[in-house]
Parts: sequence; C-alpha cells; structure tokens
Amino acid sequence: MVTQEQRKRQLAREKFLRQQQRRTASRRKARMRNSVIASVLGVILIGSVALYTTGVLKDDDKANASSDTTPSAAPSSKAPTDPCEKPAAGSVKKLSWKKEPAVTIDKSAKYTMTLATTCGDIGIALKTSAAPHTVNSFDFLAGKGFFDHTKCHRLTTNGIYVLQCGDPTAAGSGGPGYTIPDENLKDASLKGGIYPAGTVAMANTGQKHTGGSQFFLVYQDSQLPASYTPFGTISDSGMKVLQKIAAAGENTGAGDGAPNATVVINKATVTKS
Repeated sequence: MVTQEQRKRQLAREKFLRQQQRRTASRRKARMRNSVIASVLGVILIGSVALYTTGVLKDDDKANASSDTTPSAAPSSKAPTDPCEKPAAGSVKKLSWKKEPAVTIDKSAKYTMTLATTCGDIGIALKTSAAPHTVNSFDFLAGKGFFDHTKCHRLTTNGIYVLQCGDPTAAGSGGPGYTIPDENLKDASLKGGIYPAGTVAMANTGQKHTGGSQFFLVYQDSQLPASYTPFGTISDSGMKVLQKIAAAGENTGAGDGAPNATVVINKATVTKS
C-alpha cells in the first residue's frame, strides 16, 4: 500500500511533469509561430526588394527618356541622301605622257568644256588667251578620254568651298605624267585674295608650275593665295549642279573629304566655238 507521503511525492512529480509538458508545448508553439512570422517577413522583404528594384529601373528609364533631348539621342545610321545618278558603264583609262603636249589650240578662239557628270552637266567657258597652256592641255586630255569615268574625289565645305576633280586614281595623287606652267595669276577676278564662286582653277603641289590634270570648281567665294591658275568660269546651270553636290556634304563631317554625292565625270568634252 502506498503511504500518504509517497502519494504526495507521486502527485508532486506528476504535476512537475505536466508543467514541463506544457512548457515544452508552449516553446514548440512559439518556435513554430516565430518560424512562420520569419518566413512571411522574408517573403515580404524579398518581394519588396524586387518591386523596389524594378520600380527604380523603370523610373530611370522614363527619366532618361524624358530628359534626354539632345540630337545625338536620335539614330545616326541613316546614310546621307545621294542626289546623283549611277555612273555610266565604263572604266578609267590608264594614260600617261612624259611631256606636255604641244600647244595647238587657236588662242584667239573661244573654247568651252562640258563635264557630263552623274549629277548633271557642268558647262565651263575657258579662258583661252589668258591660259593657253592650261586650255590646250584640257583639250588634249579630254580628246584622249582621260577624264571619262573619273570621280571628283574631294569636297571642302569649311574655309574654302571647292569640288576637286581630274584625278584618275580618285586618291588625290594622280595626274597625266607631265606638268604645265602656272598662268593667269593676275586675273582681274582674283580680288582681295578671293577666288570667286564660279571659278575653275588648277590644283598643284604647292610649288610653282606643278599643275597636271587636277582642277577645282569654286561654288562659294573662297580665300586662297593667287597661286592656282584660273582658267574657266562655270555656267549658271553648272553652278546649280555644283550647289546640289555641295549641299549633300562630305563624308568626314570635318569639312574636307569625299563628297557624299556620287560625282563621276561620265565624259569631258572641249569644244571650239
């Protein structure tokens, strides 16, 4: 038989065990509750970060789109418009001579040169009596087809305003193999160091008497030293063609490069009138 003292100890032990069980259960519930809360907070935090990040990117994109108004933001891949036609079929002749041709033109007659280009015809009244060597050379070269299918390789749009042609290589270094003397450097049209619009003059190396086949057409008054033989004047219709070429610009954007227009001399003709 269990004594009263034993019974008290048994009841006390059972009470202790029940308390322990309740505490254990309470702690388990607390851990589960905290775990759930932590999980929920974690989901909320992750979602908030994602929304915040996405929101910032969208806001930045919108801000950049609305505030960027500079012209450079526009696409720049569009090629310049070419106002000229395709070149005629044919190729540049590889011709060269050791010395200047003999002067055979009639110095008292009027000569005109027509450049039939891909951009239109450019008529030029030649200054025969003032620049006989130059005009004679062009008459000779045109008769040989030297200029046919050659490309006008240089357009300047800053400082001086000229289209340069007459190089069979289209690289700026070609010529007929001979040179001609400078002429007409005191032409009345060259006033104040200006080559006026409409002038056609010889290019050279910068040294005296080094003209060959390259020449330039002035589409706007240009300040140049009087060291380039002026030998022709462009017709009104030719100036319109030249202005069209100049308006298309050049390919460097720096004011001196190949013209954006495809300027090819399909045929050059010198005619005595």
